[in-house]
Amino acid sequence: MGNSKSGSLSKEILEELQLNTKFTEEELSAWYQSFLKECPSGRITRQEFQTIYAKFFPEADPKAYAQHVFRSFDANSDGTLDFKEYVIALHMTSAGKSSQKLEWAFSLYDVDGNGTISKNEVLEIITAIFKMISPEDMKQLPDDENTPEKRAEKIWGFFGKKDDDKLTEKEFIEGTMANKEILRLIQFEPQKVKEKLKEKKP
Repeated sequence: MGNSKSGSLSKEILEELQLNTKFTEEELSAWYQSFLKECPSGRITRQEFQTIYAKFFPEADPKAYAQHVFRSFDANSDGTLDFKEYVIALHMTSAGKSSQKLEWAFSLYDVDGNGTISKNEVLEIITAIFKMISPEDMKQLPDDENTPEKRAEKIWGFFGKKDDDKLTEKEFIEGTMANKEILRLIQFEPQKVKEKLKEKKP
């Protein structure tokens, strides 16, 4: 076991992460060093993950959302993330392909892990997302989606589901791929980020 503490990433993990993500060997090695500095044990607990996540959103309260993100990436449900799970998490939330991102989004929304999503689960995640929206961004939201309840209602309506229906992963991914509005509603994308992206478009 001495190897994991030596500060260098094993060749197998490095190769696997390069295959599965867009990150370079240099990036992965640098991240591994800072990962070990933050988490000398080589594992991140839910608490540590929340702390790291909070640094990205200094003006918001990402605790609830971070917990759900953590749960969706804790592949073996042991209550910690190892470096591999952590990097895959970063990749999926930032640079993953649409279909991969939607598979991840499905697992994020499937709070109880039973393979389907209920309207209550949608509401739970949307409520967590709302805690991360700043008050001034909140003012920009249209009337029919300016509360978690209204937004969950709108999402559920797009899928054409009754209140006590369930969504399968296939329905979730196909519905979201076919309707950009759903994609916008299910993810956390503050207004300012959107404006910056618009400026960059020719």
